Amino acid sequence: MAYYNNKREPVPEVETVVWSCTSESCAGWMRESFSFDEEPKCPLCKSEMVKETRTIAKIDK
Repeated sequence: MAYYNNKREPVPEVETVVWSCTSESCAGWMRESFSFDEEPKCPLCKSEMVKETRTIAKIDK
């Protein structure tokens, strides 16, 4: 693996539906496609989560 002048290709980003924690003291979130529950609880603080859209790196499953 060789890099010329440390230049790397940019990671493609897409709009993705995610679950975000409703607690103001918690920054937890997860991709909707990685959740097993219809309405998950935050894995970090156990608070409710709501759906929102974020532009994040694309992941191929």
